[in-house]
Amino acid sequence: MRSVLIRTLERQYLSCETAPLPFSPERLFLLCRIWLGMTELLSDNVTVVTGGASGNGRGIAREVARHGSDVVVADVREVPREGGKPTHEVIEAETESNAAFVHCDVTEIEDIDRAIDRAEEFGPLTTMVNNAGIIPDENFLETTKAEFENVIGINLTGVFFGSQLAAQRMIERQDGSIINISGTAGLVGSANSPTYSASKGGVRLATYSMARHLGPKGIRVNAVHPGTVETDMMREDIRDGDGEPTEKEIERIPLGRTAAPVDIGNAVVYLASDLASHVTAESLVVDGGMTYTSG
Repeated sequence: MRSVLIRTLERQYLSCETAPLPFSPERLFLLCRIWLGMTELLSDNVTVVTGGASGNGRGIAREVARHGSDVVVADVREVPREGGKPTHEVIEAETESNAAFVHCDVTEIEDIDRAIDRAEEFGPLTTMVNNAGIIPDENFLETTKAEFENVIGINLTGVFFGSQLAAQRMIERQDGSIINISGTAGLVGSANSPTYSASKGGVRLATYSMARHLGPKGIRVNAVHPGTVETDMMREDIRDGDGEPTEKEIERIPLGRTAAPVDIGNAVVYLASDLASHVTAESLVVDGGMTYTSG
């Protein structure tokens, strides 16, 4: 049935020159193929995901791979925090995409460069996802300089140089997508962690600046701002091991549920794909409506 529909669309639209369509016949055909589940949005793409072993990074890596991208999982740990098979092994078992793991501490520029080198064994780098980050258990009045610098080093410096190194590879082809994972704390701040808020706010503003600088070179730069996502980091570091979200948490979210890592992965797939070819300097908030409606 699907093949019949595809052939019909090909005959009716791809050869049509006069139909008053709101967008090109080719684009309509692509959208129909996506709707029918018969296309890979990221075929021929090569993606690096920092912090890709666990949580949001694992969800991102699996989704871009499911849509056709080869993936390098760049992380300080290979085994997921939540347990189970390493992300790159899951990708190769579940999809036809190539995947590899590279040990990468994003505070070390050489590690990031090595991850990109490994990715380019699959082909030219098309997408850089700067996802690695930490959420500190912070008491503002007692935060030390070393603690502050550790958070900034991972959450902001790692994003800055991950973007820079990726852009250096992409400029030659005048094409590429850099996606920086910020957070809702980067939009409105978090009373619980000024250091985390500073790092994520820095990611947001750096994203806008990079987008302006790299746009003329054909490189798009966007930020994704996850809200509450059900990961081990959320359950163990934020909820102190209490597990499920509270009723109060859910009440603040208009859509009535917290996010899953796949929700963040889907946002990244969109921004990495040609569907977002005219989208740059954007903050895509994935929080179920919480940030701008909770008052």
